[in-house]
Amino acid sequence: MLFCEVIFVLSLMTFLLDFHASGCVFNCKDKPVFTPSRLVVKYGDPASVICNACQQECLNELFNLEHSVGKATINGTTISWNTDNLTEWTARLQCYYNKAAENVSDPDVQCCTTLPLTLYKPPDKVSISFTNHTGPLIEAHPYTLQCTVHNVAPVEKVKAIFYRGHSVVGQVQVLNSYGGELMTHSYTVDVVPLKREDGAAYWCAAELVLGPEGPQPPPVVISQNMTTTVYYAPKLQVSKHPGLITINEGNQLKLDCSSDGNPSPSYNWTLPSGSLHLSWSSILTFESAAAEHEGMYTCTVSNGYWNFTEEFHVKVHANNIVYIIVGILFAVVLLVIIGVIIWTLYYKNKRMGQYDLILSVCRFRRSPHSAVPTVE
Repeated sequence: MLFCEVIFVLSLMTFLLDFHASGCVFNCKDKPVFTPSRLVVKYGDPASVICNACQQECLNELFNLEHSVGKATINGTTISWNTDNLTEWTARLQCYYNKAAENVSDPDVQCCTTLPLTLYKPPDKVSISFTNHTGPLIEAHPYTLQCTVHNVAPVEKVKAIFYRGHSVVGQVQVLNSYGGELMTHSYTVDVVPLKREDGAAYWCAAELVLGPEGPQPPPVVISQNMTTTVYYAPKLQVSKHPGLITINEGNQLKLDCSSDGNPSPSYNWTLPSGSLHLSWSSILTFESAAAEHEGMYTCTVSNGYWNFTEEFHVKVHANNIVYIIVGILFAVVLLVIIGVIIWTLYYKNKRMGQYDLILSVCRFRRSPHSAVPTVE
């Protein structure tokens, strides 16, 4: 019987100590005050706080500090609480006092203050990936980046920041409260890769935003870098050729179809004859252009994802300079020949004329019938 009475008394005392839970008033003029007013504790660290139950109204009244963990010590109206190792995610501290009602018929008033307590734990690791995708990215296609934060609390205090190199591409923070327990949560943002981002590294950081009472700077855990390859359509690197390319016969004909693309493009040439010239080269060269090289050339550029064609209309002009030079040389040779003939005939005639004159003089001198002039 005595044992039952002891149990009853203890139960009654516990009931009286916990009675405030259902009848707390939080807007009392003289309400309990915690110092500090908010407690932010890392999981497993020690913690302490002081509650001043009241200034005037709770004197000689019942007051206490409700706590689920740790130890409370009362000194007058001051209650000190501490713990060496805070690991309870649902830990709760509430300081209160019972104020007697002014009227006998009214129930006692309980003035309460609950300490805002945040127990946090930085994540074990942070990882980044693309949702439902592996391998190279296609230019201008949308993708979803996913940042997974492993074993963190409270998850609603986590801000996931997505980076591409040194540039922020998005920030995400959950809006709902999950009760402050350890969780693994994934945050996502959408990205559309561009050509210039080929080779860029994506990564994310999980920052615990715990307010001014928390550690400064806020705890941050970052992921590994995820280097990406962006496939993009090939594009002509050189200046676009004019509608008509004119070249003189005998000159070098060079058609350039060099293009930039990822993967690297391949090239096929269709000649004016309609035949397909299989070549991986972006440049088609003929050392000496001729009449058969005239016509339309088509370059087909492809990298397995995109392709385009570039056309070259070639006109080969006959090389008149060669003919002019040949004609001039022929004329010069002809003139030289004519000159030689004329000079030869002239020289021959001249020599023959001199020879006839000398011969006539000689004959005249040798003639016996020649008249001898007489002197009178």
